[in-house]
Amino acid sequence: MTGVGRSAAEVNEEIRALWDGGALPSERQAEYHQLLVAWAEAMRAEQELAA
Repeated sequence: MTGVGRSAAEVNEEIRALWDGGALPSERQAEYHQLLVAWAEAMRAEQELAA
């Protein structure tokens, strides 16, 4: 956990859940893009903590 919000692993689980069934429903694309941003932020925070 980054200490601020969700961990990258937690966000990744949410991203994978959106793709359940092999396709991303068009009505969930905005949510997908928001999760990608959240994942990138979590990854950056985790890398900074590890440095």
